[in-house]
Amino acid sequence: MKQVLLDTHALVWWLEAKENLSRTATKVIEDSETVVFVSAVSGWELAIKTQIGKFKSTELVEGLEREIEKEGFIELPISMEHALLAGSLSSPHKDPFDRLLIAQAQVEEVPIVSNDKVFDRFSVRRVW
Repeated sequence: MKQVLLDTHALVWWLEAKENLSRTATKVIEDSETVVFVSAVSGWELAIKTQIGKFKSTELVEGLEREIEKEGFIELPISMEHALLAGSLSSPHKDPFDRLLIAQAQVEEVPIVSNDKVFDRFSVRRVW
């Protein structure tokens, strides 16, 4: 059984703009054999970005849990192991959301669906 973790933009694109996803990403997410994880960090990121005006889809944020459930995705909570690893990553990358996603992908040993090449600098397999 395949497993993947969605980067926040991949989640948003899947829900609102599938045409922005690569064919490979779409195929992996659509595959009924794939277990798709959505990190709690994506909810945190979207809520913060909505509050500061960088993300405009308040309806999506307000209904995010329902949308994740409707899609059959699995919520991935943030554990202490994830948090400690994210805080100790040896990299100048300062985005706390990406750091947590990297840590979760490493700890859970799952590839991340993302078009962001920054993940390639870490021991994470990226699907795009």
